[in-house]
Amino acid sequence: MTTLEDCRALDAQDPLRALRDQFLIPEGVLYLDGNSLGVLPKAAPARIAEVVAKEWGEGLIRSWNTASWFDLPQRLGDKVARLIGAAPGEVVCTDSTSVNLYKVLFAALSQQKDSGRKLVVSERSNFPTDLYIAESLCRERGFTLKLIEAGELQGPDSVLTDEVAVLMLTHVNYRTGAMHDMKAVTAAAHAAGALTVWDLAHSAGAVPVALNESNADYAIGCGYKYLNGGPGAPAFAWVHTRHAGKFEQPLSGWWGHAAPFEFTPHYRPAPGVGRYLCGTQPVIALAGLECGLDTVLAAESFNGANGAMAALRAKSLALTDLFIALVEERCASQGLSLVTPREHARRGSQVCLSRDEGAYAIVQALIARGVIGDYRAGDSQMPDILRFGFTPLYLGFEDVWNSVEHLVQVLETGEWRRAEFNRKNAVT
Repeated sequence: MTTLEDCRALDAQDPLRALRDQFLIPEGVLYLDGNSLGVLPKAAPARIAEVVAKEWGEGLIRSWNTASWFDLPQRLGDKVARLIGAAPGEVVCTDSTSVNLYKVLFAALSQQKDSGRKLVVSERSNFPTDLYIAESLCRERGFTLKLIEAGELQGPDSVLTDEVAVLMLTHVNYRTGAMHDMKAVTAAAHAAGALTVWDLAHSAGAVPVALNESNADYAIGCGYKYLNGGPGAPAFAWVHTRHAGKFEQPLSGWWGHAAPFEFTPHYRPAPGVGRYLCGTQPVIALAGLECGLDTVLAAESFNGANGAMAALRAKSLALTDLFIALVEERCASQGLSLVTPREHARRGSQVCLSRDEGAYAIVQALIARGVIGDYRAGDSQMPDILRFGFTPLYLGFEDVWNSVEHLVQVLETGEWRRAEFNRKNAVT
């Protein structure tokens, strides 16, 4: 059985342990919710204050040029590109994940409008905003959204028929932590004549992603989870170069114009992925996102030419392996079931557990103890989920041990049954 001393020894040998010093983590908090909102980088408050007081306060409108505000979406996009297997100039940071999904899915459907294909396929367990956006677009554009269960993409009865125009998936499932084989799924979609749209909200900064190697078509992702960009941080959009200059996205605002300061009355799209910008960019929010991106890219110094993600992935798997093993060793009689795949190739950077009774209250009792995870409600086909995210930038092996120790105590004492832990909050 793994001991606390074993965990401390693993921390002492961890080459990434110094990366934790980049963050402001409240004393007494074990933060296992970086898959919902990343921790505040130490650099962010001063950088945001500088943007507000100096660049905005003193530079005023001149800062669009003197402080390089104008190219922030592309400059930050190049940083994201290093984490998702894209090339410089292929990514822009802008808008929200939902808005960017609307843009790229619209473009993908526009490509397929004359193909006779009328289905957009996604998983029933996909993140709801993805399904809502797809449902709306399908209604507007004359397509049909077909929802499938996990596993239906494989085998002789695959849903990838000649009716499918677009396959829209989240690379790492937000509920279960299950991860698709992007390269294999994309190849299967292309063989069937479909385009792929990937949501990387639970992948970017968490697991290695290889968009170009996988030959994907479109991808979007989130800035405030594993990229530590702050609440509501701008998201990002990537479009394969074979598509980027051919199709216009529907939100043809002036920032995506080829020459916005020519002020011409008719829209002329910017070349490449630049046309996926829309309105004036949120400079203060982008400054916070850049601080978050830099915390992830700091891992490059531990892995050289192989990039940040390989080093972070190795530690992520070790942390999640340990959490699974400790839960199964120490909570064997407590009714918890593992939902996240055990196989490394199929697991993101989170561990999800289910329990027939008290899932929400157990999470609330843990939060009261300073162990912050979250809860996702189930339905008739999906169980309630206790969800724990593991960000290797700031989590260690002793943190995992201590988190499980708190879980053991909450379960064994029945602490979760207290009334205050069973009152539902607006955000779960």
